[in-house]
Amino acid sequence: MFKFYDFKLNSEGLIPVITQDYSKGEVLMLAYMNEEAYNKTIETGQVHYYSRSRKELWHKGATSGHFQNVKEITVDCDRDTLLIKVEQIGKACHTGEYSCFSKGKYIDNINEEGEEGEKSNRACINRNKSEILEELYKIVLDRKANPKEGSYTNYLFEKGLDKILKKVGEEASEVIIASKNLNKDEIRYEIADLYYHLFVLMAETGVVPDDIYDELKKRRW
Repeated sequence: MFKFYDFKLNSEGLIPVITQDYSKGEVLMLAYMNEEAYNKTIETGQVHYYSRSRKELWHKGATSGHFQNVKEITVDCDRDTLLIKVEQIGKACHTGEYSCFSKGKYIDNINEEGEEGEKSNRACINRNKSEILEELYKIVLDRKANPKEGSYTNYLFEKGLDKILKKVGEEASEVIIASKNLNKDEIRYEIADLYYHLFVLMAETGVVPDDIYDELKKRRW
């Protein structure tokens, strides 16, 4: 078994982890581990991650009961990514889906329809991409209306406006830091985090996406 210092880590001292269902072969999620999370995973036989948003150890399933029992751990050829095959208890995604990638499937197969088929597929991808933010907002609203045990979104709502504002400030700061580091992957990740926390803030304060769209339409760039 590799020691954590054998791996090539990112600028935060973390290694990305792809988690896969051992029996079905379905990719469940992408997360990160620090040394503590990796050692806890080896020690307990259940997957632990490092939560970049909460800045703490994350025992998957500790609050929801949706544990991930380790079946196999593999490191890639560059030793900078882990693949963990697990027995998934319950569902992997906080949205209630079995996999975090369940709703991200835009094309089911590569067809041989030629140029017209390719255009159709590209349009499908672009259309779905434009709907992702609206879908995320709807999920946040649903969590507010229908609390789900173990949901991070509900944790924020329970803590209230001050906690949500604190997280928005933290995520904005992390976007700045990632941008100063000129690390595109970090910038993308942190901006996505900021989008999410802004939607939680909007849901908490009664602002809807159309309010933002209308405000942007008024402006002349």
